[in-house]
Amino acid sequence: MLERADPVAAFWQAHREGADIALATSGTTSGTPRTIVRTTASWVDSFPACAQRLQLQTSSRFWIPGPLAATMNLFAACLATSVGAAWSTEPAGCTHAQLTPTQLRRLLEDAPTPGLHVLVAGDALEPSLRRLAEGAGLLIDHYYGAAELSLIAWGHDAGDLRLFDEVSAEAREGTLWVRSPWLSRLVTDDRGFATVGDLVRLDGDHVEVLGRPGSATTAGATVELAPIEAELQGHSRGRLVVVAVPDGRVGQVICCATTAQDRASVRQWARTHLTGARRPRRWIVREHLPITPTGKIDRTRLADEIVAGDRRRQAARTRPRPQDEGERG
Repeated sequence: MLERADPVAAFWQAHREGADIALATSGTTSGTPRTIVRTTASWVDSFPACAQRLQLQTSSRFWIPGPLAATMNLFAACLATSVGAAWSTEPAGCTHAQLTPTQLRRLLEDAPTPGLHVLVAGDALEPSLRRLAEGAGLLIDHYYGAAELSLIAWGHDAGDLRLFDEVSAEAREGTLWVRSPWLSRLVTDDRGFATVGDLVRLDGDHVEVLGRPGSATTAGATVELAPIEAELQGHSRGRLVVVAVPDGRVGQVICCATTAQDRASVRQWARTHLTGARRPRRWIVREHLPITPTGKIDRTRLADEIVAGDRRRQAARTRPRPQDEGERG
C-alpha cells in the first residue's frame, strides 16, 4: 500500500524494483473502500501517450489540488514526474492542472489566467462546462477511466470520448467490458476482458458513458438511474444529478437535483419524453452539489440531505403551535 509520506517517490521506487503497488479507493461509488493491486507498468507505459496529448515538458508544472489518496491525482503526479516536470498543490506558476468538473467550475468563478491546460477526470465533463472553460482561454482534455481499469477513453468532454490507445471495448447488454495493457490485477474473462459495471453505448471507438448502475423501485417498477440522468444531462446547461429517496407510498421516488436556471426547461423535457416510472417525480434546486474530499459529486450525501430536509419539514408540520400547547394546559 502506498501510504508513505511521499507516495510518488514510493511509486517510482516500486517501479525500479519491479514490485506491484496496492492502492486504496475511497469507495465513493460502491460505498465500500477497496484495495487495488497493479503493476507500475500498467501506468508507466501509458504515460508517453498522455504526455503527448497534454504537451507535457520538463518545463511544465502540474497543479494537483486533490489528495494523492485519490488514484487519479496520484496518476497525474506520477505522469508529471515521468517527463521531469514538477507538480504542486498550489496553482501559482502552473501550466497544467488535474481537476474534477466541480473543481473546474470553481476555478472559472475566479477568472483563471488563460492558457492553463486542464485535465478533467473523476466525473463526466459536460460539454457546456467545457465551452465555458475554453471561452475563458483554458485548454481542456478529459478522460474516462476507473481505478481498476485505468484509462479507457480520452477526449475534450463527455460527448467526445474515444477509446484510449491499445484499449478494446465491448458493450454486453449495455455494460462496458474492457481489455488493455492498463488493467490492474483483477479477474478477467477468458478473452482478457474485465468490467466494473459501468453502463455505456459504443459506436466504433466512440464511448458514451451512462454511469454506474443504480436502480430504484418505485410503485412496483424497477428503473435504472444512470440512463435517466444521462438523458436529462443532455438537455441541461449545468450539472444535474438523479438519485432515489425512500417514499412511504411507492417505496422510492426519483429526484432530480438541478440548478434554478435549468429546472423548468429540463422538467418540461422530462414530462414530454420520459414516461411512467422513469420520469422524476421530485425536482430539487441545488446550485452547489455536495462533493467528496476528492472532488466528485457525493450522491449518497445528496440523497441523505433530501431525506433530512423531508424529516425537518414533516417535524415542522406536526409540531404543536404555541396556542395549541396553551389550550392543552
